[in-house]
Amino acid sequence: MNQTPHTPDSIDTTVPHSARVWNYWLGGKDNYPIDREVGEQVRSLYPRIATDARCGRAFLVRTITHLARDQGVHQFLDIGTGLPTQQNTHEIAQACAPRARVVYVDNDPMVLAHARALLVGTEEGATEFIDADLREPDKVLDRARETLDLTRPIGLSVIGTLGHIPSHSDALKISRAYVDALPSGSFLVLGDGVFPDEPEAVEALNRWNEAATLAYRAHSIADMESYFAGLDLLEPGLVPVTAWRPDGLDVGVAPETDMYGAVGRKP
Repeated sequence: MNQTPHTPDSIDTTVPHSARVWNYWLGGKDNYPIDREVGEQVRSLYPRIATDARCGRAFLVRTITHLARDQGVHQFLDIGTGLPTQQNTHEIAQACAPRARVVYVDNDPMVLAHARALLVGTEEGATEFIDADLREPDKVLDRARETLDLTRPIGLSVIGTLGHIPSHSDALKISRAYVDALPSGSFLVLGDGVFPDEPEAVEALNRWNEAATLAYRAHSIADMESYFAGLDLLEPGLVPVTAWRPDGLDVGVAPETDMYGAVGRKP
């Protein structure tokens, strides 16, 4: 049974909230009855949606671990943070490299209220939260420079976020603005939904867009590939996120997911 989280005065708990519904699918407790109601309606129409949420989180864990542990990247910019849950970016990175510096970006009051209380990192490193709109890369990057050295490699993570930008062309322009500002040796970690053209998936997406505060746009494979133009893809390339260097999973055991992702290195 979900507990009722503390509610900042500015938060309307009578309207379903995208970040809280996602939190519910992840098994978190920062959600309210209306969020669970919509979450269950969407999941009843398309059961894989909750699997997608969990698989996206596991993809984040594996990719950030790889960058911090194996690629020597100790600076991270996490755009579209969402509500804090277990294994957040700073926890993953600083477990591998205690001096890692992590900046989160979101402009959602619900996320801000929780993140400032919960996202506490190591003494050796740094963990900061920027209240900013991802659609304004120049402003975000100016703020990020207060914590990150943008002359050294950065791990830029954008998971389940660009689908909330109404048009793919705008989402692509935004992502490229961030990647273009980063130095050689930086990495883009990106994952998002590629839903099949099936009645159940279409109906579930329509239900989400009727109820949630942030509409969502599914990607095609070509859409996803376009984000990595000019980057060197790490093996195994763009794949369902469960197939990106899985840990401890036997072949055929990984759940089916509509979340696709990849990691690209800037030459």
